Amino acid sequence: MIDKKVVAFVLAGGKGTRLGSLTKKNAKPAVWYGGKYRIIDFVLSNVAISNISSVAIATQYESVELVNYTSNGQFWGFNGINSEFSILSPRQKEEGQSWYDGTADAVFKNLDFLDSRKPDYVLILSADHIYRMDYQKLIAFHEENKADCTICTIEVPLEDRSRFGMVNFDEKRRLIEFEEKPRQTKLKEASMGVYVFNYKVLRDELIKDSKDEKSSHDFGKNIIPHLLNAKKKVYCYLFNGYWRDVGTIESLWKANLDLINTKEAQELFGENENTRVMSQDNRSLPQYIGPNARVTSSLINQGSVIFGRVDNSVIFSNVVIEEGAIIQDSVLMPNCHIGKNARIYKALVATDVTIEENREVNKEQEKVVLINS
Repeated sequence: MIDKKVVAFVLAGGKGTRLGSLTKKNAKPAVWYGGKYRIIDFVLSNVAISNISSVAIATQYESVELVNYTSNGQFWGFNGINSEFSILSPRQKEEGQSWYDGTADAVFKNLDFLDSRKPDYVLILSADHIYRMDYQKLIAFHEENKADCTICTIEVPLEDRSRFGMVNFDEKRRLIEFEEKPRQTKLKEASMGVYVFNYKVLRDELIKDSKDEKSSHDFGKNIIPHLLNAKKKVYCYLFNGYWRDVGTIESLWKANLDLINTKEAQELFGENENTRVMSQDNRSLPQYIGPNARVTSSLINQGSVIFGRVDNSVIFSNVVIEEGAIIQDSVLMPNCHIGKNARIYKALVATDVTIEENREVNKEQEKVVLINS
């Protein structure tokens, strides 16, 4: 166990514009995932199982539902007695300016909060990724290398590399090269958007960056490259578990179906109270599978009623699928109602959507579709 003071700073203000109507009135971290969870459940559970007692969530875009969901930290083990759970609203930098300009700016505008906690290390975390990690191992690696900053990295497929900051490191895993979202690259390891900083180093860098009018005030675009150029000790911690950035309709759909088809994804949820993913939705309402229903290779959550056919799909809570309906290779979010003889193929159906009787959705199945009405 690390005996230094650690504050986990969770960046939860992402718009998630590529998720379409799912984030029109909802921050990306509050989007549903895995039958009964929100995306933010994973990072908060990681903090809890890592025995980090101080966590702050920085919100911004369409934060009402996210704040309502996270306002009671006890669901993740933060009881306010031997732990601290804070939700930080957007802060004003100057008169009339309250929106964060970038990920680094979100932390900079809350330096007073961090100063009051006097941390040795600050853990910077994105709230919109699906993974499970013990951050104590990351911090131990950081300490062993006497690093100024440590970046979590993971190998990603060639087709995804333009979406991430790509890194290269020497035999001791010290960072020697960083490319932010390159169009083409030979680098294989991507930054996961998870960083641990010595607080004094982070504070100095953020103050310098805030004075640079040309900066985007972003960790990937500005802070990490500046640390590298300044010869600071930046190391890479290699992560080899399940990790998904669910920033598109197709990636969110695929990550849900991974829970059915991928052992790594199934292991996200752990085996006991100390390692499981925690969320507010722990209701024990049973689901009902009708006598003539057919369900194969699917995840059916509490409170759902199935009279039709469901194949290779994830069904969230309180979904009704009537007789004759066919759901195939799809994700149905909470409170959907699928009418008799409707057919849905390779789709992500948003919350509270009703599909009328006999309606057919995405018969061609050329790509994943989002259904929001």
